[in-house]
Amino acid sequence: MRLSGQIAVITGGNQGIGKGIARALAKEGCRLAICARNAEKLVAAADELRGEGAEVLAVPADVSKEADVVAFFDAIAKQYGRVDILVNNAGAFDGGRIDELTMEAWNNVIGACLTGTFLCSREAFKLMATQRSGRILNIGSISAQRPRAGGVPYAAAKFGTWGLTQAIALDGRPLGITCCCLHPGNVLVERRAESGLASDDEPMMSVETIANAAIAMLTVPPDVNFLEAIVMPRDQEYLARG
Repeated sequence: MRLSGQIAVITGGNQGIGKGIARALAKEGCRLAICARNAEKLVAAADELRGEGAEVLAVPADVSKEADVVAFFDAIAKQYGRVDILVNNAGAFDGGRIDELTMEAWNNVIGACLTGTFLCSREAFKLMATQRSGRILNIGSISAQRPRAGGVPYAAAKFGTWGLTQAIALDGRPLGITCCCLHPGNVLVERRAESGLASDDEPMMSVETIANAAIAMLTVPPDVNFLEAIVMPRDQEYLARG
């Protein structure tokens, strides 16, 4: 219970890495606020977490839309009055060779992964600045270091997320706010378990592994920033790619 009583916000908290981190934060004593675009899955995830003893505020929201994000954080402020932890996990993946990409695919990935991270960080930062404390954890990707072929929008979004992380950390430094970035390799989330794609036959690690890494980054002393971490399966082809 190293985070007892803290308010933790997790975007994309209805499944996969987001739900895994939400569960881990609840076990450390946090009260939760989660959002996602899929309202049905969001309700199911919130009920599941409540069944395990967590206090959960669940608000359907598309983090790429400013009005949705503002409404989400207004609900958090009304119910909890503060934000101690923000995990920017919501994202989307689409790809293909650059000359085959549509604006719809580009905007979907950039909106969910990068614009959403900016909007949620901005709203959380307002509350954290008043408190003069808080931690923001952005979920990046090893694609922010070495892109995959056919991953133009995702690589751009995740490279941007890493740059945004550093800029937010600088803005937050005089206010007691830290910002860090966790870059996962292959994680066996629901989408990958069921896709049938060749890329999803690569070595995988569990959601719990990434959740444990997130907790490690969020539980360092308050005057310490665990700025960046790369966590991946030992046998994943990463160092040799790109």
